[in-house]
Formats: sequence, C-alpha cells, structure tokens
Amino acid sequence: MQSQARAVATFPSARLPSPSGGVPIEVTLISQLGHGAGDQLVASATARQRAHRDFIDALDEPSARLGGPHFENGDPTSLYSFVVGAKGHPFHRHAGHRVFTAVSGSGGTRLRFSDASSDQLASDPDSFLRALRHVDIPPDCLFSVRFGGATWHQFVSLHPRGGHPALFALSCHTNELGGDLAPDVREQVRANAATIPSLTEVLPTIVQQRLDDGARRLDVPTIALSLDAPAGSLHSWMCRLVRGAAGKVRRAWTHYRRAGGFSSERGGRHTVVRLAEPNADSLLLEQLPSRHHHQDMFVLTLEDARVSGTGATALLAKLLEAFVAHPPAGVSYLMAFRNVLVKPLGLRTSPLSCPVSSLLGSSAAPRFAGRFPVIDQRIDSDDTFAQVILGADDKHLRFRSCVAVRKVGSGRIELSMGTRVACTNLFGHVYMAAIERFHRGYVSPSILRGAAEHAFAARSTKPLDD
Repeated sequence: MQSQARAVATFPSARLPSPSGGVPIEVTLISQLGHGAGDQLVASATARQRAHRDFIDALDEPSARLGGPHFENGDPTSLYSFVVGAKGHPFHRHAGHRVFTAVSGSGGTRLRFSDASSDQLASDPDSFLRALRHVDIPPDCLFSVRFGGATWHQFVSLHPRGGHPALFALSCHTNELGGDLAPDVREQVRANAATIPSLTEVLPTIVQQRLDDGARRLDVPTIALSLDAPAGSLHSWMCRLVRGAAGKVRRAWTHYRRAGGFSSERGGRHTVVRLAEPNADSLLLEQLPSRHHHQDMFVLTLEDARVSGTGATALLAKLLEAFVAHPPAGVSYLMAFRNVLVKPLGLRTSPLSCPVSSLLGSSAAPRFAGRFPVIDQRIDSDDTFAQVILGADDKHLRFRSCVAVRKVGSGRIELSMGTRVACTNLFGHVYMAAIERFHRGYVSPSILRGAAEHAFAARSTKPLDD
C-alpha cells in the first residue's frame, strides 16, 4: 500500500468524513507515555475496574459505568470505562454519539471503522468492506476519538500475537437517550440501568462472515498517527520493539501490586471563610488595642434546622465544649511536637492550640455558662449573638481569641473565631514568623471546622438544648 508521511506542528489527527453527511470520525493523538506505560496502565486500570460496583464483562469489552445520567437535572450524559484486550472486540455500533479518551497498549492500537448504513448492509453486505477504514495508534499513547451514532467500530492491538492489550478508555456518552434506541433499551436508559453491552449492536452475521472470509484479501485505507517517527520507519520499528518488551515487564510487575487506591478527604463538610477584618461588633477589636502584630478572623456558616429553637448562648457553650473534647488530630500532633520543643524554654504548653488553649485554664477568671474560663463575654438582649474572649500571656507573646455564635436566620448560624497576637520580645516575632502562615492556613480553620462538626453533627429535629 502506498504510504505518504507529512510532519505536523500540532497534535497528529485523522478525520474521516461521513459519506452520508453525518458526524465525521475524528482521532487525535495527544502524547506518548514512558516505555511500557501503556500495558502497565491497562493492567492496573483493569484490576480497579473489575472491583467497581457497576463492572460488567461482556462482548470482550469489560466495562464499568462510572457516572450515570441525571435526567431530573437535565443532564443526559454518562461516563464509562472500558478495556479492550489484544484480540479486540467484535465489530459493533451504538445509537448515540461517542467521545472517549484512551491509552494504547505497548503494542499499539488499530481503530477500525465503517459507516455503512443499515440499508446498505441489507442490500449489499459487501458495502461494509468497501467503507472500511483504519487509524493506527503507536504504543503507549494518549489519544482521543469521536464519532457519530451508528458508526461501526472495532479496536484491536496492532500486534495481537505479542499479547499486548489494545487500550483502556474513558468514554463519554454525550446523550444516553440519543439516536434510534429500541423501546426496551430506551426504558432501561430512563431507569438509569444501562450498560455498554445493552447499548451495543453487533455486526450482522452475514456481514461478519464476509469480513472473516475477506480479511486476508483486504487492503484497507489506513492513517497511521505517530509522534517521534513516521510509521514504517526503522526508528518506529525499534521503538515498538523496545516498548513492547518494556510493556511486558511493567505489566507483569503490576500483578504483584495492590490494585486499589486511596480516597482522602480534607476539609469535612463545611467551608471556612477568612475575613480581612473582624466585624465591627466583635469583642476582638477591644483587645490589645495599643499594638498587635498578628490578627485573623474565620467564619463558618452552618445550615441546621435544629438551631432555630436554641439561643446563641447554648450554641456557643456547645461549640466551646467541642473545642475541648474534640480537637483535630492533626492539630493535636502538632501541638504535642511544639510542646516538646518549647518546654525547655519555659513557655506555656497545652494539648489545645493557642486560640482556645485557655479553655483548660484553672484561673479565677469569669466563667461562661458556669464552666469555661473567659477574659470577657457579651450576649445581646435577644440571645441571637454571643461571644467570649479567650487568651493568655506568655514570655514571648500575648494572645486574645474571640469565639462567637451569631444567629442570622431560621436554621442558620455563623460561627466565628478570631485571634490577635502582640509580641513582647524578639523571640516572639521570630516565633510568629515561623508559625503564622501555617496558623492561618491550617490550624485555625481546622479547629473551627472540627468543633462545628462535632458540636452540631447529630441529625435530629429536636432543639439542641433538649
């Protein structure tokens, strides 16, 4: 077959127009991964896909539905993962359009397409062979594919005898109800129970027989995309040889590793906002009025129907209790480490971070709610805004913290915590310079969020003070 290669300055791509005027087939080569990375990625993704709750293995195309449509919200899209092995899967088509991003195995991938219509196949099965087109993808490559509904397609490894898988893909069904779906399939889609096999129509037997009989005699027009060297060159051949060998090694290594992953959550359920200045009615503005070297204010808004019948005083007492009883583990570890470092210097130590550490004090200071030592407190006349001042003086600095609860509507409250620090000597300035960024970015937001979630975590329709 005659071959012509041309250099391109952007992503190498292939565009196969539809003779009937429909959506063209578009393939774009994005990037090439490390040697053998394709086989390794397909192997590890296959193992994770197999453990997915919506995994299904059919039509030589193991798949999992990662996200279904939300018709009630006007979103008909869905997302699937699928794997195609070395021998490929049957020629098939779908009613709706498809867009997917894939990684080829370490032997490369051949994408086979035919846009022969149902009428053409019924009158002339050989029309399928005449409409056949191929697009070849090199080993270990990231690429994208887009084609219209009713396009026949099949994906296989470029070198199936090497045992390399064809690809792993993430496929977006742009409209799960798109195209000429059979009534029973349409109902399955509306019930949010569709799968790739249920949305698939395989090639008619008579056409498949023609394809099998003529496979060795076909000279199919082919577009070969590549990045480092044109297809058929010595460089390309050597690259495929090395990548294939590396792929087998990396794929074998994958089987000895755990296939799962991790899901870590930071920040809980609530967003904490840092204010530029304390509110005008904050008691913090009255603290350390002559000079301070650090100031912050954090606010967390909580929507909770149970707070409507509870006063701000009771809510603030619950918040202060949570500061003492449920400090964030990460902050506690940091405080333990900090205590070890500063104890030889004769500085204050506490299991709680400085914004609320004075809650554990035993001084004769006034008590809020009959329990918590505070420097000052203020509650408005209708008990919708309660705030206290915490704090202590140390050798290197003085700190004051304002913790407040404000009811701003039925079932809505604002929890706030702000801190002012005045350094009393050079060491105090050095100390604050070392911890200030971490204090703002992690410690204070974590303390406020953690206390809020523990204080108001229970789900109940009863007031919190019942």
